[in-house]
Amino acid sequence: MSPGPAQAQQIPVIAVDVGHTLAAPGATSARGRAEFEFNRELAGRVVAALERLGLRAELINADGRIESLQARPARAADADFLISIHHDSVSERYLTPWEWEGMPRDFSDLWAGHSLFVSRNNPDPDASLTCASAIGLRLQRAGFVPTDKNRIRRETADAQLAIHYYDNLVVLYRARQPAVLFEAGVIKHRDEELLLRDPDRQQRMAEEIATGVAACVTAGGIATAHRAD
Repeated sequence: MSPGPAQAQQIPVIAVDVGHTLAAPGATSARGRAEFEFNRELAGRVVAALERLGLRAELINADGRIESLQARPARAADADFLISIHHDSVSERYLTPWEWEGMPRDFSDLWAGHSLFVSRNNPDPDASLTCASAIGLRLQRAGFVPTDKNRIRRETADAQLAIHYYDNLVVLYRARQPAVLFEAGVIKHRDEELLLRDPDRQQRMAEEIATGVAACVTAGGIATAHRAD
Protein backbone atom coordinates (compact mmCIF):
# COMPACT_ATOMS: atom_id res chain seq x y z
CA MET A 1 0.00 0.00 0.00
CA SER A 2 1.36 3.44 -0.95
CA PRO A 3 1.60 6.04 1.81
CA GLY A 4 -1.12 8.69 1.91
CA PRO A 5 -0.34 12.40 1.50
CA ALA A 6 0.15 12.98 5.22
CA GLN A 7 2.42 9.97 5.55
CA ALA A 8 4.42 10.92 2.48
CA GLN A 9 5.11 14.33 3.96
CA GLN A 10 6.75 12.64 6.95
CA ILE A 11 9.15 10.57 4.83
CA PRO A 12 12.60 12.22 4.68
CA VAL A 13 13.61 13.62 1.31
CA ILE A 14 17.20 13.18 0.15
CA ALA A 15 18.60 15.24 -2.71
CA VAL A 16 21.31 13.42 -4.66
CA ASP A 17 23.34 15.76 -6.85
CA VAL A 18 25.24 14.51 -9.91
CA GLY A 19 28.50 16.43 -9.87
CA HIS A 20 29.65 18.35 -12.99
CA THR A 21 27.85 18.71 -16.33
CA LEU A 22 28.03 17.66 -19.97
CA ALA A 23 29.67 20.99 -20.82
CA ALA A 24 32.10 20.87 -17.87
CA PRO A 25 32.45 17.14 -17.22
CA GLY A 26 35.10 17.31 -14.50
CA ALA A 27 38.23 15.18 -14.40
CA THR A 28 39.15 12.64 -17.06
CA SER A 29 39.97 9.11 -15.93
CA ALA A 30 43.21 7.26 -16.69
CA ARG A 31 41.47 5.66 -19.67
CA GLY A 32 39.74 8.80 -20.91
CA ARG A 33 36.26 8.63 -19.39
CA ALA A 34 34.64 11.82 -18.06
CA GLU A 35 34.01 12.13 -14.34
CA PHE A 36 30.41 13.17 -14.99
CA GLU A 37 29.64 9.70 -16.34
CA PHE A 38 31.02 8.06 -13.19
CA ASN A 39 29.04 10.50 -11.04
CA ARG A 40 25.76 9.89 -12.86
CA GLU A 41 26.02 6.11 -12.61
CA LEU A 42 26.73 6.09 -8.88
CA ALA A 43 24.18 8.80 -8.08
CA GLY A 44 21.45 6.82 -9.82
CA ARG A 45 22.30 3.77 -7.76
CA VAL A 46 22.26 5.84 -4.55
CA VAL A 47 18.78 7.15 -5.38
CA ALA A 48 17.49 3.62 -5.96
CA ALA A 49 19.09 2.37 -2.74
CA LEU A 50 17.55 5.22 -0.72
CA GLU A 51 14.12 4.45 -2.14
CA ARG A 52 14.48 0.78 -1.24
CA LEU A 53 15.08 1.92 2.35
CA GLY A 54 11.79 3.81 2.32
CA LEU A 55 13.11 7.33 1.83
CA ARG A 56 12.19 9.72 -0.93
CA ALA A 57 15.09 10.62 -3.21
CA GLU A 58 15.42 13.37 -5.80
CA LEU A 59 18.13 13.20 -8.46
CA ILE A 60 19.54 16.60 -9.34
CA ASN A 61 21.28 17.23 -12.68
CA ALA A 62 20.60 13.80 -14.16
CA ASP A 63 20.78 15.22 -17.69
CA GLY A 64 24.01 17.11 -17.03
CA ARG A 65 22.50 20.41 -18.09
CA ILE A 66 22.08 22.26 -14.79
CA GLU A 67 22.72 25.95 -15.35
CA SER A 68 25.03 26.84 -12.47
CA LEU A 69 26.62 25.73 -9.22
CA GLN A 70 24.10 27.85 -7.33
CA ALA A 71 21.22 26.01 -9.01
CA ARG A 72 22.18 22.75 -7.35
CA PRO A 73 21.37 23.72 -3.74
CA ALA A 74 18.44 25.79 -4.99
CA ARG A 75 16.85 22.71 -6.55
CA ALA A 76 17.40 20.82 -3.30
CA ALA A 77 15.76 23.51 -1.17
CA ASP A 78 12.93 21.30 0.11
CA ALA A 79 15.09 18.25 0.89
CA ASP A 80 16.12 17.21 4.38
CA PHE A 81 19.64 16.28 3.32
CA LEU A 82 21.83 16.87 0.27
CA ILE A 83 24.65 14.64 -0.97
CA SER A 84 26.71 15.58 -4.02
CA ILE A 85 28.38 12.68 -5.82
CA HIS A 86 31.85 13.12 -7.34
CA HIS A 87 34.96 11.16 -8.28
CA ASP A 88 38.43 12.40 -7.40
CA SER A 89 41.49 13.27 -9.46
CA VAL A 90 45.04 14.42 -8.62
CA SER A 91 47.08 17.53 -9.31
CA GLU A 92 48.82 17.74 -12.65
CA ARG A 93 52.28 17.50 -11.08
CA TYR A 94 51.54 13.95 -9.95
CA LEU A 95 50.46 12.68 -13.38
CA THR A 96 52.46 10.28 -15.54
CA PRO A 97 51.88 10.00 -19.32
CA TRP A 98 50.83 6.67 -20.79
CA GLU A 99 48.99 5.35 -23.81
CA TRP A 100 45.64 3.56 -23.73
CA GLU A 101 44.06 2.08 -26.85
CA GLY A 102 46.30 4.17 -29.05
CA MET A 103 45.48 7.45 -27.31
CA PRO A 104 47.81 9.53 -25.11
CA ARG A 105 46.48 9.62 -21.56
CA ASP A 106 47.83 10.24 -18.07
CA PHE A 107 47.48 8.51 -14.72
CA SER A 108 48.59 8.52 -11.10
CA ASP A 109 48.67 5.39 -8.99
CA LEU A 110 49.75 7.28 -5.87
CA TRP A 111 46.34 7.47 -4.19
CA ALA A 112 43.12 5.49 -4.19
CA GLY A 113 40.02 5.52 -2.02
CA HIS A 114 36.99 7.61 -1.11
CA SER A 115 36.71 10.80 0.94
CA LEU A 116 34.02 13.18 2.20
CA PHE A 117 33.71 16.95 2.56
CA VAL A 118 31.59 19.26 4.70
CA SER A 119 31.41 23.03 5.10
CA ARG A 120 31.50 24.96 8.35
CA ASN A 121 29.55 27.66 6.48
CA ASN A 122 26.62 25.30 5.94
CA PRO A 123 23.50 26.21 7.96
CA ASP A 124 23.99 23.05 10.05
CA PRO A 125 27.68 22.06 10.04
CA ASP A 126 27.32 19.71 13.01
CA ALA A 127 24.60 17.68 11.31
CA SER A 128 26.60 17.70 8.07
CA LEU A 129 29.56 16.20 9.90
CA THR A 130 27.31 13.67 11.64
CA CYS A 131 26.01 12.48 8.28
CA ALA A 132 29.48 12.35 6.75
CA SER A 133 30.59 10.22 9.69
CA ALA A 134 27.64 7.87 9.32
CA ILE A 135 28.42 7.37 5.63
CA GLY A 136 32.14 6.93 6.25
CA LEU A 137 31.58 4.37 8.99
CA ARG A 138 29.25 2.28 6.84
CA LEU A 139 31.71 2.28 3.96
CA GLN A 140 34.66 1.22 6.09
CA ARG A 141 32.67 -1.52 7.82
CA ALA A 142 31.84 -2.84 4.36
CA GLY A 143 35.52 -2.96 3.41
CA PHE A 144 35.86 0.27 1.41
CA VAL A 145 39.15 2.00 2.12
CA PRO A 146 39.38 5.82 2.30
CA THR A 147 42.24 7.95 1.02
CA ASP A 148 44.42 10.40 2.88
CA LYS A 149 45.15 12.32 -0.33
CA ASN A 150 42.99 15.31 0.47
CA ARG A 151 44.69 16.17 3.75
CA ILE A 152 47.36 17.81 1.58
CA ARG A 153 45.02 20.66 0.65
CA ARG A 154 42.07 20.50 3.04
CA GLU A 155 41.79 20.72 6.81
CA THR A 156 40.84 17.37 8.27
CA ALA A 157 37.65 16.97 10.27
CA ASP A 158 38.11 13.22 10.90
CA ALA A 159 41.32 11.57 9.72
CA GLN A 160 40.12 7.99 10.25
CA LEU A 161 37.03 8.52 8.11
CA ALA A 162 38.75 10.83 5.58
CA ILE A 163 36.34 13.71 6.21
CA HIS A 164 37.63 17.18 5.33
CA TYR A 165 36.43 20.76 5.53
CA TYR A 166 35.70 22.55 2.26
CA ASP A 167 34.07 25.63 3.67
CA ASN A 168 33.52 27.71 0.53
CA LEU A 169 32.23 24.98 -1.77
CA VAL A 170 29.00 26.37 -3.21
CA VAL A 171 26.96 23.17 -3.15
CA LEU A 172 27.73 22.76 0.56
CA TYR A 173 27.58 26.25 2.01
CA ARG A 174 24.59 27.44 -0.01
CA ALA A 175 22.56 24.37 0.88
CA ARG A 176 19.57 24.99 3.13
CA GLN A 177 20.01 21.68 4.92
CA PRO A 178 22.92 19.48 6.08
CA ALA A 179 25.06 18.63 3.08
CA VAL A 180 27.99 16.36 2.20
CA LEU A 181 30.14 16.04 -0.90
CA PHE A 182 31.29 12.48 -1.53
CA GLU A 183 34.33 11.55 -3.61
CA ALA A 184 33.88 7.88 -4.52
CA GLY A 185 37.49 7.22 -5.53
CA VAL A 186 40.41 8.39 -7.64
CA ILE A 187 39.70 7.90 -11.35
CA LYS A 188 43.29 8.71 -12.32
CA HIS A 189 44.39 5.55 -10.47
CA ARG A 190 44.41 2.82 -13.10
CA ASP A 191 43.27 -0.06 -10.91
CA GLU A 192 40.73 1.95 -8.96
CA GLU A 193 39.22 3.32 -12.16
CA LEU A 194 38.29 -0.23 -13.15
CA LEU A 195 36.78 -0.89 -9.72
CA LEU A 196 34.77 2.32 -9.90
CA ARG A 197 33.30 1.19 -13.23
CA ASP A 198 32.25 -2.22 -11.89
CA PRO A 199 28.44 -2.34 -11.50
CA ASP A 200 28.50 -4.77 -8.57
CA ARG A 201 30.95 -2.62 -6.65
CA GLN A 202 28.98 0.51 -7.49
CA GLN A 203 25.90 -1.18 -6.09
CA ARG A 204 27.60 -2.18 -2.85
CA MET A 205 28.96 1.34 -2.38
CA ALA A 206 25.57 2.90 -3.11
CA GLU A 207 23.85 0.67 -0.57
CA GLU A 208 26.31 1.61 2.17
CA ILE A 209 25.98 5.32 1.36
CA ALA A 210 22.20 5.04 1.47
CA THR A 211 22.26 3.15 4.77
CA GLY A 212 24.50 5.79 6.31
CA VAL A 213 22.26 8.59 5.08
CA ALA A 214 19.13 6.83 6.34
CA ALA A 215 20.64 6.36 9.79
CA CYS A 216 21.64 9.99 9.91
CA VAL A 217 18.37 11.59 8.83
CA THR A 218 16.04 9.26 10.73
CA ALA A 219 17.75 7.89 13.84
CA GLY A 220 19.85 11.05 14.02
CA GLY A 221 16.75 13.21 13.96
CA ILE A 222 18.00 15.46 11.19
CA ALA A 223 14.82 15.29 9.12
CA THR A 224 12.71 16.25 12.13
CA ALA A 225 15.01 19.12 13.02
CA HIS A 226 15.08 20.44 9.45
CA ARG A 227 11.29 20.49 9.18
CA ALA A 228 10.97 22.28 12.49
CA ASP A 229 13.07 25.23 11.26
